[in-house]
Amino acid sequence: MPAPIIELKSVTKTYRTGPLTYNALSNVSLSINEGEFLTIMGPSGSGKSTLLNIIGGIDRPTAGQVLVGGNDLSSLKNDQLATYRQTQVGIIFQTFNLLSHLTALENVNLASVLGGIDSNDGKNRAAQALEWVGLKGRLNNKPSELSGGEQQRVATIRALIKNPKIVLADEPTGNLDSKTGAAIVDLIKSFKTQGKTIVLVTHNSDVAAKADRVVQMKDGQIT
Repeated sequence: MPAPIIELKSVTKTYRTGPLTYNALSNVSLSINEGEFLTIMGPSGSGKSTLLNIIGGIDRPTAGQVLVGGNDLSSLKNDQLATYRQTQVGIIFQTFNLLSHLTALENVNLASVLGGIDSNDGKNRAAQALEWVGLKGRLNNKPSELSGGEQQRVATIRALIKNPKIVLADEPTGNLDSKTGAAIVDLIKSFKTQGKTIVLVTHNSDVAAKADRVVQMKDGQIT
């Protein structure tokens, strides 16, 4: 049996605005096996993105433990958490989050450099990866010169170029038509064959159907 690579134990995330408090997550426990493709579904405001951000080390829980590979993220200092994000996690966003002044190749190569890869080696790897997803003729195009599907392919390769163990995708098909979205999900899923653990947030039941397991969330809890 595969071993859990991600374990959330009684995780709560509370936000405070003046005198008001809001629990984005309430006592959430979840285990995700190494190499698993998990999707998280639920209505807006159910805590899906907060859960993803906590796994990714972007946010810290207010209470509870987040174990990744047996290491408790809450025990890490800020610089250690930054290293974790740069080396072990690849994040794919709905809004692509590409740097508008950089080309497709430069966007991916920047992620390589931040992940500790030599710039020249990273540039070669970035070019090969972009060519692999059908962007050979678009390496020197900036995001504004690419279609939504092309931008998301660049964003996907950028997240994966540093060879992370965990891939987190937050509504990666939300801004795409159904055909292009399906192709992006198939691309993300293809990295499961490399042993990567994939956690994908979606509203789309067709997308969720491609996963190994679906987790439903409502009001900050797993239902």
